[in-house]
Amino acid sequence: MEQKVDIAIIGECLIELSANGTLADTSTLNKYFGGDTVTTAVSIARLGGKVTYITKVGNDGFSEFIISSLQKENIDTSLITTNDEQNGMYILSKTQDKKELLYYKRKTAATKLSIGDITEDCIKKLKLVYSTGVVQSLSAGARELVRESFRIAKENDVLTAYDPNYTSCFMNSTDTRECFQEIIEYTDIIFLSLKNDASKLYELDSVDKIMKYFWDKGVKIVVIKSHIDNGYYTGYRGETNFTDFYNTSKAIDTTASGDVFNGGFLYALTNGYTPFDATKFASVVSGLQTQNYGAIQSIPYKETVMENV
Repeated sequence: MEQKVDIAIIGECLIELSANGTLADTSTLNKYFGGDTVTTAVSIARLGGKVTYITKVGNDGFSEFIISSLQKENIDTSLITTNDEQNGMYILSKTQDKKELLYYKRKTAATKLSIGDITEDCIKKLKLVYSTGVVQSLSAGARELVRESFRIAKENDVLTAYDPNYTSCFMNSTDTRECFQEIIEYTDIIFLSLKNDASKLYELDSVDKIMKYFWDKGVKIVVIKSHIDNGYYTGYRGETNFTDFYNTSKAIDTTASGDVFNGGFLYALTNGYTPFDATKFASVVSGLQTQNYGAIQSIPYKETVMENV
């Protein structure tokens, strides 16, 4: 790593093409970048966190754009390597009537991720390693990279954080559960959607049952995002606290707000906040992001967040 970093994120950076109207009617697509873990990385970096991103980028004409975009966000890219596969892509449009989202993710560059993409010495210098179930679903190599990175981190007292981020168009529930079972003994922090993760993957619909289940598995911090209750449940050391979503009356676009929350939480936790205070901080970060359009474009910077906490 070229600079001192605290957090390593394993993931895939996707090309985003967005339309101002429906895909059928638009004649122009705007180019950007995105992905679940990239959004989390940018959230951390805009708060002033020191983060490195681990992925593979394809030499298909977009590689320079992807790497330079991450560098402009002050994200360390020294562990990113390139290959001759294509980069993943998604196309989206949102109108008052509907949202359209198309993914192109077959045989992408990041499917070639492997345990050789990070060393034990790199992990030992970190405060935290983060990844998601979406990353594990890319390939057997990516799955092994996440598992071994978490194992090495755990053995060296480096925190690990994970979000199943269950998305049915990418993976089925059985595979997602199996992926997490591989790393649960190495996981310190888990982020869960009550609706998409806890209910669909584990058939748990009670906050108390969810907390107990993961605490019994050895997970130290459990954060549950509940749109039913409009807030977050944070469980730590046998105690559960509730934090409201921030300023929901001003929300106009909730795309990737969960990934932004994760970034805010991980930044706060690695900078001295308690898990309960980290949730309050991250709620503001995520809430501010929902007040503008664009998953990454609308992520707030630290100065704005501190004016609202």
